[in-house]
Amino acid sequence: MDQVKISPKFQVVIPKAVRESLGLVAGQRLQVVQYGDRIELVPVRDIGGMRGWLAGIDTQVDREPDRPL
Repeated sequence: MDQVKISPKFQVVIPKAVRESLGLVAGQRLQVVQYGDRIELVPVRDIGGMRGWLAGIDTQVDREPDRPL
């Protein structure tokens, strides 16, 4: 597991292996999410790039008897 150090300006460098694995590029935006004592950086993707990512998903969901279609 990689570790990073916070600079005096509160900046961090994302390790090269992680950047390459996620396809991150300079200038790309990340959403910062706090979960308790943990920070997650989530890449903000262009909505056009999301096209087709749910292709093939099973849309048949068992519903409760009191929930009509």
